[in-house]
Amino acid sequence: MSSHQALIPEPAPVGRDPMLVPVVRDRPSARTSDRVYDELVSAIRELRLAPGASLSETDLAARLHVSRTPVREAIARLVDAGLVRVVPQVGTRVGLISLRDVEEARFVRESLEVAAFEVACAIPAPDVSELRELLERQEHSYRTENYDAFFTADEALHSEIFTLSGYPGAWQAVQRMKLQLDRLRRLTLPDPAAVRELIDEHRMIVDALEAADLSTGRSLISRHARRALELGPTLRAKHPDYFTE
Repeated sequence: MSSHQALIPEPAPVGRDPMLVPVVRDRPSARTSDRVYDELVSAIRELRLAPGASLSETDLAARLHVSRTPVREAIARLVDAGLVRVVPQVGTRVGLISLRDVEEARFVRESLEVAAFEVACAIPAPDVSELRELLERQEHSYRTENYDAFFTADEALHSEIFTLSGYPGAWQAVQRMKLQLDRLRRLTLPDPAAVRELIDEHRMIVDALEAADLSTGRSLISRHARRALELGPTLRAKHPDYFTE
């Protein structure tokens, strides 16, 4: 295994590795179960809870520093959302990655992001300074091999395109759709060559936006949105226990 591949270990089941962030009620109106739900969704999205990982209310409550009641409520919501499954005679487990759901999320993301790009291009002299700053953050993350930071900056760059278009809420709709896609994307991140290509594509997208080059921008965004899905078969072969269908 190369030094790059060793950067991100395979996610371990809860109870063996403290991969969860304790829940803090930072808003008086926030319900503890909502905070637990948000943290578990983030942990599933980021592969801190691996596909198929066993979930125990007792272990989760201990890791999150809460009682079992809000954990039970959050797990019920996760089951309803299709992120967690209850298997008779086996127990509660994190849902597996569905390539069918990944493809649907890709379709939604690509369609809305191309539309957001087109609207942003129509703005006279759009301010791309924030996008340039996010590109520098990605470059730094790449140089320091901090792929968690890269993923955060990657998400922020795409979010900023929607903000520039005047439709930031559309990105939130995309976020709710693309959890399966994000899990697939996370599986690609230890590959430094793939990260380099992503940054280069991001830079070309920002250049096209600044130049109001609709044709180039549409093509780049479509190719960019489909990249993770194209790696799906390879990732499935490498991590067969993470996938369904």
